[in-house]
Amino acid sequence: MKFSLVIPCYNESANLPLLLERCQTLGSRPDVEVVLVDNGSTDNSPQVLRDLLPAHPGCRSVRVDKNQGYGFGILSGLRAARGEILGWTHADMQTDPQDALRGLELFEQHGSGIFVKGRRYGRPLGDTAFTVGMSLFETVLLGKPLWDINAQPTMFPRAFFETWHEPPHDFSLDLYAYYEARRQGLAVHRFPVRFGERAHGVSHWNVNWAAKRKFIRRTVDFSLQLRKSLTP
Repeated sequence: MKFSLVIPCYNESANLPLLLERCQTLGSRPDVEVVLVDNGSTDNSPQVLRDLLPAHPGCRSVRVDKNQGYGFGILSGLRAARGEILGWTHADMQTDPQDALRGLELFEQHGSGIFVKGRRYGRPLGDTAFTVGMSLFETVLLGKPLWDINAQPTMFPRAFFETWHEPPHDFSLDLYAYYEARRQGLAVHRFPVRFGERAHGVSHWNVNWAAKRKFIRRTVDFSLQLRKSLTP
């Protein structure tokens, strides 16, 4: 069973040395590859990757020339991945890429036909309340239990990925994958992951309440499209 972990990186040059260091254990395993997606970065990420990747066997990169969204970067990495089990996590080090090793243990216990997702703890109270509200909204709207939708890592079999039809290119990809797993009847397994501070830089969406409102509006719009698709 080969596992591919996709990590989208947009202007994360300051995080890349630490990220690759944390991926060392993953990349050293013969059954794991790490695919870093340079998602249209405008900083010196391409040069940093060229300099650092030769020292990290098992890690490679793909380049998206123009940033077309968080989800687009992940999808580009998933299409380039070689694993039978696929997954993604974030580059900002708020969750440790090595968490994916615990996710792999669940595939070893329960077989490949499952959907695995982290469950965050250690977050600020305001962010937790925001997550609870969005989780309740999506659960009621879509009629499927959906909790902590944007938690990482997210892991699933390649066969499941190959069923996706027009997945979104923005942050709604997390919702799409989770909802499709519920809709298709995959057993969902969660495990706790510590959620910490960003190592460097700032979030590309969770900056302030204005950014959160924009995120909410886009997510609600996509959720309503999903809901409409359920109507006979």
